[in-house]
Parts: sequence; structure tokens; C-alpha cells
Amino acid sequence: MSDVAARAGVSHQTVSRVLNGHPHVSATTRTRVLAAIAELGYRRNLSARVLATGRSNVVGVVAQNTTLYGPSSMVQAIGEAALSADLSLTVGHVAGYDATAASRRIVERLVQQGAAGLVFIAPVDAAGEAMRLVPDGVPIVTVDGLPEWQCANVSVDQYTGGLLATRHLLAAGHRTVWHVAGPEQWHGSRAREDGWRAALAEAGAIAPPMARAGWSAASGYQCGRMLARIPDCTAIFAANDHVALGIMRALAEQGRRIPDDVSIIGFDDVPEAGYFHPALTTIRQEFADIGRQALRLLLDQLATGVKSAESALVEPVLISRDTVKTPERIPA
Repeated sequence: MSDVAARAGVSHQTVSRVLNGHPHVSATTRTRVLAAIAELGYRRNLSARVLATGRSNVVGVVAQNTTLYGPSSMVQAIGEAALSADLSLTVGHVAGYDATAASRRIVERLVQQGAAGLVFIAPVDAAGEAMRLVPDGVPIVTVDGLPEWQCANVSVDQYTGGLLATRHLLAAGHRTVWHVAGPEQWHGSRAREDGWRAALAEAGAIAPPMARAGWSAASGYQCGRMLARIPDCTAIFAANDHVALGIMRALAEQGRRIPDDVSIIGFDDVPEAGYFHPALTTIRQEFADIGRQALRLLLDQLATGVKSAESALVEPVLISRDTVKTPERIPA
């Protein structure tokens, strides 16, 4: 770093400010320092940085069910945000949060590796047990955690997502909306169900019996076979896009046309959603924003040395495509 400072004709502290993205450096000075860095081929010594600051540059992530689109997208978003902040990411994968030795080993390993802080992707109730394994003094941020856990948290407003989906179907002229919900132990599943019920109540619509699926297309297909046999079912709010895909297959097999006979909305906006046939109307979760907010909450705690219970809420977005329209036949 002193070689860079000498080449650029600035102080060691100015080089540090440029490397850390400090705003109070003139454009001319910043350009001169970056040119010196390029000429000399300077690379940061991260081990020396840890010794100098007393802080690791590693963020630990405890993630559940990363084969699912939501958790895997959150890990990717946090990783991209960490890279922008010049931090490394170590991910511990768990099949299901619990207080077993497996969860304990993952948390202990991340702490022993010197993680500066931990991000728990915590969409289920049992994640609270795993968080209790974290030693005092290690900052924590949860993604999709619960308010009663009293730690920093960032979540998509799943309740509003349920409202948006149901209101959109009602606005198209459907008298009510059937809901195929996700697993009950997932916070987001319960919040989406609450939003669905609230939208029906505000419209004075009767809530039909709710079906419950997993997060897979196969579980959606099984629910769809049942719904396809109900003539009054003209609008469906699915737990996620994969569940919607299974429902769409079941409806097609029973001769129920989408959207002429049945309208359907998913949740997530998976990359393939626009290529379903017909293209799926859905609720998008802004995962990149989740990643940025989670890192911000963690870095704030690292900067102040004080654990926080600040909460950040990311608004979902309705993506309108081709699976919703006014029903051709209004049930009596």
C-alpha cells in the first residue's frame, strides 16, 4: 500500500480511503490512486487486513433447503452483495433447521472460521432454535425471520404479496379465489394465506376451503386434480410458481382452459415463469434487494459493535402476464 501511495503521490490513508470506497476523495485523486494500483498490480493482503482491523472479512450464511428457488436465490443475492462490499461468503447448508448436532456443527464451524457475522435464511419456525447456538458478540441478521426473535431481519412483505394476488384476481371479475398454500411451518406461507383471507374479507367474498401443497410442481399437480373437478373454481392463487405449474398441468388434463375457464397466479417469478404456456402472472420477490439489505444490517452492527433489532421490509411486485382474465362463465 505504501508503494501505491508513493507512486500516486498521496498518503497511505488516502489509498485506504480509495480502496474502501470512501466518498470524501476527489475524483482526480481517486483516478491517480487507481492508476497506481493498476500499474503496480497491487492486491490487498486480506490476512493483514484482519490483523490490522481485528475483524474478519468473512460472512457466514446458514441456509435451509437451497434446492428451492427462494432460499437459493437469497444465498445468491447475499453473495453478490458481499462481493460488492469486498467480503467473502461461507455457506452452511442444512436440510432442516433443528437443534440437532448437525445445526450445531454448522454454526460452530462458521464461528471457528472467524466469520464476522452470520446471516440466517430463516423461513421456518425451527430456525429460532439454531440461532440460539450462536455465541454472544457475533452479529446476526435473519432473512424471513420472526419479530419475536428480536434481531435484525429483512423480509419480503409476504402478506402484501397475498393481498396483491387475490385483489388482482377479484378485480378481473372472479367472485372468489381458491388458495393452494405452502407448508404451514413456513412463515411466508402463513403470511400469504393471511393476505389472501384479508383481500377476500375486504371484498365481501367467501373464502373457499384451502388446499395445502409442498413447494413442488408434483404437489401442485395433486391439488390441481382436485380443483379441476370443482366447476365453481375459476381463480387460483398458488403458493409459488412451481406449484402453479403443477396445477396448470392438472387443469389442462381435465380440459379446463387457462385463462378462459380458470385464472391462476403464482409467487416468486422464477426465470421460467414467462415461458410457461400460457405465461404465468405472478408475484415477484426482489431477491437482489434482500441481499443488499441483509448485508447493510450486518455491516451496521459490525461498524457500531451493537446488536440491532432493525427490520427491513421489501415490497413484492405483481407481474402481469397471460394467466388472468375475466371468467367466461360466472358461477351462480
